[in-house]
Amino acid sequence: MTRLSWHPKAALAALLVGAAGAASALLAGCTGSAGPRSAESRSAVTVRVLVRDINIRPVGVDCAGTGAYTFFHNRAPYRIVDPAGEVLAAGELPPGTSVPTFEEDLEVERVPTYCEFAVPVEVAARGGYRLVVDDRTPIVLTRDDSEGPALVAVVPS
Repeated sequence: MTRLSWHPKAALAALLVGAAGAASALLAGCTGSAGPRSAESRSAVTVRVLVRDINIRPVGVDCAGTGAYTFFHNRAPYRIVDPAGEVLAAGELPPGTSVPTFEEDLEVERVPTYCEFAVPVEVAARGGYRLVVDDRTPIVLTRDDSEGPALVAVVPS
């Protein structure tokens, strides 16, 4: 039977070498997961979400979602993800801005409005995009370049 001896300095050295190896593996894993994709080119787009809250208010004022959509608000956390769930952009929503529900001039100061959130982001090209706000159900974004590069959604759809 072989007797194993324990030496404090040797144990400490082994522990430090093991910890350094584990740290290297963790760091490699973090950068490795973004490895080839980290060099991907990104394009500036605006994520535009129109929340149909149909409030009566002046056009152009700060707003937030109401009713079932109160999670749409200034500083709500968001992520833009691809179909595989990879996070392409993340941050906090800016204040929403009220936009008119109808195109015609109703000739009154307060009109039915929706709350629009516009978030400038840079994302890599993917086959699809989804918006996740406050860890809720992902919302499918559709490309619409009619007013500049944008990914858009209407909530509820």
